[in-house]
Amino acid sequence: MELADIDLSDVEGFWTRPMAEREAAFATLRRDDPIRFFAEAETELLPTGPGYWAITRHADVMEASRQADLFCSGKGTNIPDLPPEFNEFFGSMINLDDPRHARLRKLVSAGFTPRMLAKLEADVQTAATAVADDIIDKGSCDFVPEVAARLPLKIICDMMAIPESQHDFVFDQTNIILSQGDPEYIPEDANILEAFLTAGANLAMLMNEVADTRRGSTGDDLTTALVNAEIDGDRLTPEEIQSFFVLLCAAGNETTRTAISWGLHYFTENPDQRQRWVDDFDPLAPTAVEEIVRLSSPVVHFRRTVTRDGARLGDHEFSEGDKIVLWYNSANRDELVFDDPDGFDIGRDPNNHVGFGGPGPHFCLGAHLARREITVMFRELLTRLPGIHATAAPDRLRSNFINGVKHLPCAW
Repeated sequence: MELADIDLSDVEGFWTRPMAEREAAFATLRRDDPIRFFAEAETELLPTGPGYWAITRHADVMEASRQADLFCSGKGTNIPDLPPEFNEFFGSMINLDDPRHARLRKLVSAGFTPRMLAKLEADVQTAATAVADDIIDKGSCDFVPEVAARLPLKIICDMMAIPESQHDFVFDQTNIILSQGDPEYIPEDANILEAFLTAGANLAMLMNEVADTRRGSTGDDLTTALVNAEIDGDRLTPEEIQSFFVLLCAAGNETTRTAISWGLHYFTENPDQRQRWVDDFDPLAPTAVEEIVRLSSPVVHFRRTVTRDGARLGDHEFSEGDKIVLWYNSANRDELVFDDPDGFDIGRDPNNHVGFGGPGPHFCLGAHLARREITVMFRELLTRLPGIHATAAPDRLRSNFINGVKHLPCAW
């Protein structure tokens, strides 16, 4: 694809292309115009924004991530400009700057006690075993809803004390929030913004009901910890807890299921790497998981906003208010950083990917849990379902934000 033919704002025309074409276009950007300006897509729902600079090289994504004072998150991390109250509700701490970001992250982190983390480790194993138990005699299934989505969904919901009767409800609402209007989740004649806001409100209402039962109580779930957490007299507000839950559902559910789904695809396409992991699982697990996250890049991009004139990335100088978009998928295939960047090598080391975000205050809070879930789920699959493989190409989410997989038929 020629430079002039690349339009990162065209969800239907660019982001539905085959993966190889899409990533080849990013290779062209990295080589010929690594900080390129794009107009924003027109929409009936929001005013058309001023456009953005696409940051496609690994070094620039890393540098912008480190300099949160120059490239802020508080104006929004999605490309379109949403009203401030929507930014905070749907983004929680990822759409805040210090000191508010540091305060919220500190209070939320206080909920992750050593006891809770130890329980989580055991819960992940129990949940992964149950997922494998439920499908092992079938011989085939749709891998996304029956495997990849079930593990992170159960862990998030159990962690937040969401009743099991509501797990499917949380799954459905999360799909709507992250769908970017994909017609499988939002009918084409529906109001996308209204569906998006309604799904968020539904999750907030559910969280509020659970939180009300946990205030002043004792328990080893995260909701109990969050509603009762206090640092120097400071507590989370009910709205902050609701917003964090919406973020947790999106960040902790969708992204991990995306990595697990692409992981099965990669092992199907690279049987030598699959056998390599089967033969030496535990020693290779840390690097295998990082390679799955690198190549899948579950979160494709986040936006930042320039805070003052003269801020620079490389030779490029920005003006205050400029939008920049950090394309993590492109940084994770940068030829200047990764040998054979489009290849799948479960022993890749070093692997300085940005699949959990770049360095700095917004590095993924749940990276450890995601790594644990991916490791345990593939241990169950590769040891208990010998030969499990995808039987068709991934049915991809129509999105430039989440590299999602909606369906992936598989057999064993």
